[in-house]
Amino acid sequence: MDDSFTQSAEQAKLNKSAATPERRLRRVFIGSNGIRAGWSLALFIAIYAAIVFGTARLLHHFFGHVPHTGTTFTLTIGYLGESIQLLGLATAVCVMAAVERRPAFSFGLQDSVSFTRFAAGLICGFGTIGVTVWLLVQMRVLTLDAPSAHGLSVWVHGLGWAGVFLLVGIFEESALRGYLQYTLTRGIGFWWGALLLSATFGGIHGVNPGETPVGLISAAAFGLVFCLSLWYTGSLFWAIGFHTAWDWGESYFYGTADSGTLVDTRLLTAHPVGNVLLSGGSTGPEGSVVIFPILAVMALLIGWWWGRRVTSPFGGSAWKPARR
Repeated sequence: MDDSFTQSAEQAKLNKSAATPERRLRRVFIGSNGIRAGWSLALFIAIYAAIVFGTARLLHHFFGHVPHTGTTFTLTIGYLGESIQLLGLATAVCVMAAVERRPAFSFGLQDSVSFTRFAAGLICGFGTIGVTVWLLVQMRVLTLDAPSAHGLSVWVHGLGWAGVFLLVGIFEESALRGYLQYTLTRGIGFWWGALLLSATFGGIHGVNPGETPVGLISAAAFGLVFCLSLWYTGSLFWAIGFHTAWDWGESYFYGTADSGTLVDTRLLTAHPVGNVLLSGGSTGPEGSVVIFPILAVMALLIGWWWGRRVTSPFGGSAWKPARR
């Protein structure tokens, strides 16, 4: 018998034995980079939802219903809500990191210059909201009342809200630009993932009662700017700092609405007047069309600053799945 025919027959037998139901099932869940990205995302979301829902039910069982304040945000609700969400996020990240055999901080939180980037983000965030509010005041579509609080209460409330918005920054950036972004990069490519998650980020804000279509679009645009900083640095710390300072400056320092929500204690108090497209109306500065050229300038500055200095750690996976 011809040796080549014998070898072909043997190879066919090997291929047939390799394609057992168990192996086919394994290929559904496991790819060349380990567990497939889609299953990783589904498991991550399921763990997060289970922890958040379970914790909320336990708190309700032992302490009763926590009243919701509508469009007004209190320190108690802020700390409680963000702590529950961070618990769910941290649990989901740790479980998935163990399953994928990766360090838990490898999704944007491993950074040798984390403090420097975080501090720079704080400065940029507070400076940007300051410029935005100044422009709205100069355009006569926003007025500011003098501080109603004085003395120690200013510092106590200021520090209290700084803590809340730090938790907000850590949660939202780690959730939408952390594990999910890294996993989508593995599955469909960095910028496809960034577009999907930024659209999701904007859509989530739609549950806020004071939101407008401009506010939803600007929230998505903010998400893309934060993704741009992640693209260059591989780090979430600049975005966390920016997010924290922007929200604190917007909500507490200037007393404007933040995506349709007001905090119950503010240093200044802002009043939008005139055309809603310019003032932002009930959404706050994020609902003003003025925010779009500001975000464009931010994106250009990020590219100018980091683009000349670093090589993206996501290079090679901009619009296609990462191979690592």
